[in-house]
Amino acid sequence: MDAVTPLQAGGNTARRPRGRPRKTLDERDDGNRRMELVSAAAKLFRRQGFDGTSTRDIAAAVGMHSGSPFYHFKSKGALLHAVMEQGMRSALDRQSAALQSASQSRFDASSLLRVLIRNHFDVLLGPGSDFIPVMLYESRSLTARQRASIARLRSEYESNWEPVLEALARQGRLHGPVKLARLLIFGALNWSVQWFDAKKDASLDDLTDAAMTLFLHGPMPGRKVNARQSTP
Repeated sequence: MDAVTPLQAGGNTARRPRGRPRKTLDERDDGNRRMELVSAAAKLFRRQGFDGTSTRDIAAAVGMHSGSPFYHFKSKGALLHAVMEQGMRSALDRQSAALQSASQSRFDASSLLRVLIRNHFDVLLGPGSDFIPVMLYESRSLTARQRASIARLRSEYESNWEPVLEALARQGRLHGPVKLARLLIFGALNWSVQWFDAKKDASLDDLTDAAMTLFLHGPMPGRKVNARQSTP
């Protein structure tokens, strides 16, 4: 008769744990608490500035003791970097979804630019939009290594605009050379976070119409797609 091991028999012998031990309830909640801190920090950094916000402020916003954020982040600077990284990764996901939706309709270059601009306005000004403005105006507070990592994410985000702008340049519809046009477009769109007020100003669709008229020659595509994405 073949030997039967305790595991095969299902006897009383305890199974030897394999791999990492099972996470405790506190450890399982760690990811949620971390994201609460990032979201709260994004709002406070945008309203009060990085220098004007203390870790005590951030902890209070999520109902933590003043020193508790340091369990999740080594420093306030590390939390600032996490805010910017989360903002850029969310922006990349939203842009990818907008372009994927547009690709199913076989849009031309001008229509794709409209999708990109409309989505970018939503990233900047729509629900949950504190992250990117913080990145735009608080980058000086990052370390050189942190700035480099955010710059790579920004480059990945902006790279999707290059083929669209190049196609429009070949058609003679783009105002200015592609490289300068891209810099000027992002400069103009990003500055909207300083002055736009949804309660007083035009809608994001209206802003998109105005931007298209400003950047391109010739007839503009209609509002075929609402590129607005849900709050991440």
